[in-house]
Amino acid sequence: MKKLRDTKIGILLKEKAPKVLDIIGDVLPSSGTMGILKNIISKDPELTPEQKAELHNQVTELYKLEVADRDSARQREVEMAKAGGNDWMMNVTGVIGLSCFVFIIYAVVYIPRVLENELFIHLMGMVEGVVIGNIFAFYYGTSSKK
Repeated sequence: MKKLRDTKIGILLKEKAPKVLDIIGDVLPSSGTMGILKNIISKDPELTPEQKAELHNQVTELYKLEVADRDSARQREVEMAKAGGNDWMMNVTGVIGLSCFVFIIYAVVYIPRVLENELFIHLMGMVEGVVIGNIFAFYYGTSSKK
């Protein structure tokens, strides 16, 4: 995932409001942070109203793109369900991801020396991110009720 300072809005912030970027640039990823970013821009006393308006417009455009991306993924799933189709690749990927997660839990519980391997620790974090951040979030996450 890109860091904020590597995105288009990050480059604009670097030019127009470097103080804001210094505060949050390394912490925030490029998605899911638009509300926080909007508040930070609004409260920066060093930005002119024109600069704030320009930055807010850019944040709004990025948010619209993020929403459109999610909507297209939902629409794809709806259309596949209507057609009676099944995405075998998504199912295989989910099974492999969950199997790796189960193996990692087994290894941590029953193979004591595995935690001494730094590569395994990194692998554990990556697989956990895939399982929780993607697989569980996709199947058990919720959409806005509005």
